[in-house]
Amino acid sequence: MAAENQPGSNNNKGKKRKFLPHGKPVKKGLYPLRPGVQGFFITCDGGRERQATNEALNLLESFYEELVHGSDSGSKCKAIPTKPVNKIIKFKDSDSSSDEDEPLLAKKEEVLEHEEESEKPIENKKDKVEDESPHREDSQAEKHEQENDSTPVKRQCLEKDPPAREPVGLVVTENKPIDELIEDELSELGDRNKRHFVSLDSGCNGCIFVQMHRRPGDPSPVAVAKQMISSAASTKKHMSRFILRVLPAEVTCYASEEEISKSIKPLIEQYFPLDTSSPLKFAVLYEARSNTGIERMTIINAVAKSVPQPHKVDLKNPDKTIIVQIAKTICLIGVVEKYKEFAKYNLRQLTSPEQ
Repeated sequence: MAAENQPGSNNNKGKKRKFLPHGKPVKKGLYPLRPGVQGFFITCDGGRERQATNEALNLLESFYEELVHGSDSGSKCKAIPTKPVNKIIKFKDSDSSSDEDEPLLAKKEEVLEHEEESEKPIENKKDKVEDESPHREDSQAEKHEQENDSTPVKRQCLEKDPPAREPVGLVVTENKPIDELIEDELSELGDRNKRHFVSLDSGCNGCIFVQMHRRPGDPSPVAVAKQMISSAASTKKHMSRFILRVLPAEVTCYASEEEISKSIKPLIEQYFPLDTSSPLKFAVLYEARSNTGIERMTIINAVAKSVPQPHKVDLKNPDKTIIVQIAKTICLIGVVEKYKEFAKYNLRQLTSPEQ
């Protein structure tokens, strides 16, 4: 009885019932990282994964277009002035105009007197011009003929009606209502397979993965990452707030010794050929996150043994670095150049003034 008489007891039960998810769909998270994809494994500040993902998508898209279309792809945007050209226009007041009319009239009278004086010597000059050589007369006649020939052409162009211009930005489409056209555009934007870069959930704090849908003829993730890092090292221009390292991943597989040694074979054949006169020096970089069931040296030895014999291991000055990143149960592998020279592909260190 005491509980029933307490004020607000029924109200609290009613409020709790309102917030229960009866029949509501559960929101799904991001698409998880899976084997068989290519892309970029990016480290960022902890808790800023969403902001870093947006920055990474914009950066990768810009450098991808720079590689595909060339460095002159943004020339049109550079030609547009950043600030509008403002001209100062002064308006005269009614009171001040009456005061300024007097000096203007005096100036006009002086100009008219000067013109009258200049007309007299002009008449004398005409007589002298008539006595000059006939070559000038011929040249003047030719000029008059050219002017007469050009005038009718101009008149013909003016007489013709100008062709009706189509409105700029409109494309001829099928006879569809506007609602269907908008739905088609939204479906294209929502289709993840048609985008160049798509974010996947890495499952680790401070790490994101951006998948690259590579079409035939497109540059590899290594080429895009190299273009980004080299431009950051040369220009020292600040590119991002939250992104730290940008590591390309050309092979993704399950994190096991057998799967890694099997999946890395085409990558080794591409970068470390057997028949070569100049053997390369390489190093293996291993990092694991949210995975303690794999021994570090077993993976390093499996990757090093897959490289053929003419190539040698050199940890101090390698020509190429094989990067092995493990995130939970997925292994990401990529081969890069000048890993230490480019500050371990760290954008923040490359763009810092101390570097």
